[in-house]
Amino acid sequence: MPTIAIVGAGPGMGLAIARTFAARGFDVALIARNRGKLEDLVAALAAQSITAAAFPADVLDHDQLTHALADAAAYFGGIDVLEYSPLGHADTTAMTTPSATTPADVQAQIDSQLYGAIAATRAVLPAMRAAGAGTLLYTTGAGSVSPIPMFGNINAAAAALRNWAINLHGELTGTGIQAAHVAIGVWIGDHGPQGAPTATADQIAPVYWDLHVHREQAESVFTGVHQDQTR
Repeated sequence: MPTIAIVGAGPGMGLAIARTFAARGFDVALIARNRGKLEDLVAALAAQSITAAAFPADVLDHDQLTHALADAAAYFGGIDVLEYSPLGHADTTAMTTPSATTPADVQAQIDSQLYGAIAATRAVLPAMRAAGAGTLLYTTGAGSVSPIPMFGNINAAAAALRNWAINLHGELTGTGIQAAHVAIGVWIGDHGPQGAPTATADQIAPVYWDLHVHREQAESVFTGVHQDQTR
């Protein structure tokens, strides 16, 4: 069976993406820092007859992340889809406006968002190139496309990941490998700020399947149930 590896797996989008792909015949490799939380996700998926396994790793530790993805590939016989969407560390999620941002404020976000994505991609891309098939999906907020002042440092790093992912899409065109970026422009869940657009993780997750299937698209910006396919 094909396998999706979800880096930054959690009980929201990670679980929803796992269920979306599993419903279409995929096994699931879950990667995040906290082993206990991963095992809870594995149990939740197993209760729905979904085959999943946990591979703990910190995206800031590139060797650890590379080994986790290698272990997942060995366990399942390969990784067909990589989805990258880690939550920031507690010490890297401070929000700064553009004028108040220091180089360190951006560097912390770059380490998690861009450098972690590059390390994860380098871990799985050689096997995908050898197979002539694969999908690489990268998640940010919509501030990577339309920045918001209060998220100045976070948006800058997200925009860097977006640029790199779309550029990777262009490089891989014609190889059988799809790379694409998802920008989520809604509050996920029911407890967002008043007036903010909201959607459930289950409403957003089909976007990832669409990008896996419709391989000419480099990006999807989700602003509601009827999201914008921008590229």
